[in-house]
Amino acid sequence: MKYVIINADDFGMCHSGNLAVFDLLRKGGITSSTIMAPCAWSREAAEFASKHPEYAIGVHLTTTSEWHNYRWAPVADSVPSLRDEEGFLWHESDQFEEHAELDEAKKEIVAQIEKLIRFGLVPSHLDNHMGSLYGIEKGRTELLEMTLGVAAQYRLPFRIPLKFKPEQMENETLDIHVPLELINGLFSKVNAFCEAFRVAAPDYLMPGDWNGPQKESFENYREYIYELYRSFEDDAVTETYIHPILITEEAKAITGTWERRNWEYRLFGDPETHKFFDSIGVKKISYRDLNKMRGYD
Repeated sequence: MKYVIINADDFGMCHSGNLAVFDLLRKGGITSSTIMAPCAWSREAAEFASKHPEYAIGVHLTTTSEWHNYRWAPVADSVPSLRDEEGFLWHESDQFEEHAELDEAKKEIVAQIEKLIRFGLVPSHLDNHMGSLYGIEKGRTELLEMTLGVAAQYRLPFRIPLKFKPEQMENETLDIHVPLELINGLFSKVNAFCEAFRVAAPDYLMPGDWNGPQKESFENYREYIYELYRSFEDDAVTETYIHPILITEEAKAITGTWERRNWEYRLFGDPETHKFFDSIGVKKISYRDLNKMRGYD
């Protein structure tokens, strides 16, 4: 059996994304989602979660703001090291790592969790937008240690793989630029921390990649995802994530990747996709299920 968590990232980023996530949760096309607290539509996402506690919805800890025209600022007051010259969060993870003061980074992610709790969310797990809190761009491993500590404080699972495959180095979505030896050393420490502090984490993290023929057509993308899911290991928990969105003028104004994001919405909302997953032994689980599997619930 292949245990797979299908997470929708960027919930709350915009209304077009929210509508896509609502639909996929209702259809069972995804098993979890995570909300971006600094974004304009996070209240709508959190209020939906409050009304639907059956869905596993967590917090997409956000310390970067990558778009050109649509941007967001920190939730917490008095965190100057997290702001760029325009007052928004830094565009890229390496910029965040270069400037962020550790105490201000902690203050911000706690503020994001608490903001969504005030809106009615009962978080199921935590993950991180653009991997900025992993600290691997500039070797800021104390950022990851701090974030895992916050996850332990709230008794929540966190998206960090316990195992690492060499092919992950080639995954453009993961965007890893550090040596494999450093990664392996880091993950041995992550395993020990997660076990000691009872933070549930998946065995593997393997999002879909767009570096190849899959970007040329929806049909190519579908076949790529089918092959990707075939490659997931039996008796292991793999998380993969998508960024679903409806095609609207809002979506087109925000990101040039709107078409790919809509392909993700279409594919994971298609019952035939999930019939295929069933046929290759995929069991879809949520982060709540993972917590129980690890014995941490």
